Amino acid sequence: MAESSTEGEGLYGSSQSPSRQRDRVTSGDVPVAVYGLGKMGLPLAAVYAETMGNVTGVDVDPAVVETVSDGESHVVGEPGLDDLVAEQVDAGRLTATTDGSAAADAARIHVIIVPTLLDDDNEPNLATVESVADDIAAGLAPGDLVIAESTLPPGTCRDVLRPHLASESGLEPDEFGLAFCPERTSSGTALRDIRGQYPKVVGGVDDESTRAAAIVYDELSDNEVHPVSDATTAESVKVFEGLYRDVNIGLANELGRLADELEISVREAIDTANDLPMCQLHDPGPGVGGHCIPYYPHFLLGRTDEPMAVTETARRVNDEMPAVVVDRLERELAATGTDLADASVIVLGVTYRPGVEETRASPALGIIDGLRERGADIAGVDPLVDPADYGARAVGIDEIADEGFDAAVIVTPHADFDRIDWPALEPMVVLDGRDAVDLSETPHREYDLGGSSDGRPPRGSPDSAGETGSAEPTERAAAADGEPAAHRTDGGNDV
Repeated sequence: MAESSTEGEGLYGSSQSPSRQRDRVTSGDVPVAVYGLGKMGLPLAAVYAETMGNVTGVDVDPAVVETVSDGESHVVGEPGLDDLVAEQVDAGRLTATTDGSAAADAARIHVIIVPTLLDDDNEPNLATVESVADDIAAGLAPGDLVIAESTLPPGTCRDVLRPHLASESGLEPDEFGLAFCPERTSSGTALRDIRGQYPKVVGGVDDESTRAAAIVYDELSDNEVHPVSDATTAESVKVFEGLYRDVNIGLANELGRLADELEISVREAIDTANDLPMCQLHDPGPGVGGHCIPYYPHFLLGRTDEPMAVTETARRVNDEMPAVVVDRLERELAATGTDLADASVIVLGVTYRPGVEETRASPALGIIDGLRERGADIAGVDPLVDPADYGARAVGIDEIADEGFDAAVIVTPHADFDRIDWPALEPMVVLDGRDAVDLSETPHREYDLGGSSDGRPPRGSPDSAGETGSAEPTERAAAADGEPAAHRTDGGNDV
């Protein structure tokens, strides 16, 4: 059986009073290890350090550990995170290491926040989570509490993590606690969200695990803690949140593709429909990106006996959107007498969301691939990543005017793109996937994917192709926080 070098009683099964346990949690008497220092893990570790005062962050990347140990943040676009990391490291409340087993041996609370990705066959791959569990098991002691914040297929804590931790540690399953407490955090607002923007869901594999985890998050979050029946329910809450958004976006994308045929702005219709509180349609877009929404449906699809036709259809519709963008661009170019195979096209935005240095499942990748397959000469511009790494010749924002492109595709409307002087550019076809710009007073042929939201008429049928500055189905870059009505998620954003 593993033994911890840490003195003091753990939270799980503690005989101390709740008030004493809370005092110990906030005084640094209960050491914490946070496994995973990525774009969600580092903010979480920093807030844990701010609240509990004795935190070790663990990451397999030595460069990440070195950066954090120097009091710096490697995560881009998180307001306040640089200062918080510097403050906590300088105060000795936050340290970092690549040695997960050593961190586990010193900790009494173990927090897992590493990604669950998919295999080539779209099956959830738990290898990273299980590797972290191995490290934790090496130092797991009676009374320790393990908290999973990583999004997991429902049943993982009960059927995978608990028996795995018990087997590898030599402890009985009832000697340590295990709870699922999903992160409900968006890139760009991580600190705000962790500190209590939303209620914190807590579900343990047993009642004592739920109780112990609730004590921790009562201190960490300013919002209410919402205990649920068990860990599987908590896991389902997080997956269901993602599925709701994917299905809603799939419906919005399906409706957006009707704009030409109906000769309306679907975006205007959606905005107006959402005047009713019972209607919360999201916005259409060029696809769904990020490490969350495109993945979570597969945590259930093919893993349940019950068919999930709605979820499966929405995933297919959203996966098809990059190809729809390429098809519409080809049609618009043809209307000007230009073959896509002979066209030079610039893709604006490679990351999946404005201001976020993340390209996983970004719609831009499928659009670039589709353009390449049809023979287009592709350039790309993005202030956060190098488009050349994704198959597009890199062009600077201020160099666009010097090149003279046949077409532009707005995929991700970074704030830096506000510098583009559209009226000064050579006339081109502009496919706006986000309803991001109004080019009606410019020489460009504009096509909005889904119809603009500002009252500009959609292009209508392809026969009306001679007009300039008309709009069609588009997508708006919204806050991507999943909130209803005015704060809806759009078809290309994710947390």
